[in-house]
Amino acid sequence: MQLTHYNSNFEQHSFPITLICDNVSNAANIGSLFRTADAFGIEKIIFCGNPVPFGRKVAQTSRSTEKYVNYEWHDNPENILQKFRSLGYLILALEITDNSTSLIHMELNTKQPIALLIGDENFGVSETLLKLADHIFHIEMFGQNSSMNVVQATNIALYEITKQLRKNK
Repeated sequence: MQLTHYNSNFEQHSFPITLICDNVSNAANIGSLFRTADAFGIEKIIFCGNPVPFGRKVAQTSRSTEKYVNYEWHDNPENILQKFRSLGYLILALEITDNSTSLIHMELNTKQPIALLIGDENFGVSETLLKLADHIFHIEMFGQNSSMNVVQATNIALYEITKQLRKNK
C-alpha cells in the first residue's frame, strides 16, 4: 500500500540548521523553501533582501508550512552571517565557484550548528557573502546546464547535510 502524509509514520527530527536566503524573491520558490525546511526539520529560514508579500502563490506552494516554520526577514545578510559566526555556526555556502568543493566530497565532522547560505535565483550568492563562508560547495552537474533551481539545489544540499549529521550523532 502506498503511504500518504496522512498514514506515514516518519520520525520527526530537527537539525541545528538555519537556511539563510540571499535575495531569493520568487514567491513560488519562497513557498517551496518553507516546505523544504519543514521536510528536513531545520530550525529557521532567514530571508535577506526586500520582503516578498505572502500571497496566494507562497501559501499554495508552501502547503501551509509558512504557518509553523520559524522564519525572519532581514535587510542585511552580512550582519546576519557575522552574527551567526559569533554564535559558533559553521557557515556553508551553496554556490559554484573556482574554489568550491563538490557536495559529494564534502564531509561534515562537526557538532557546530550550521548556517546554509543560498542565493538569488539569477545571480546566486553574492561575492561579499561568499567571503564570509567557511566552506563553499556545489552540486556536480552532468548535462549541458551549469545551474539548477535554487529550491532543487537546496533540497539536494539539505539531504546530504542531514544525512551526514544523522550519521555523526
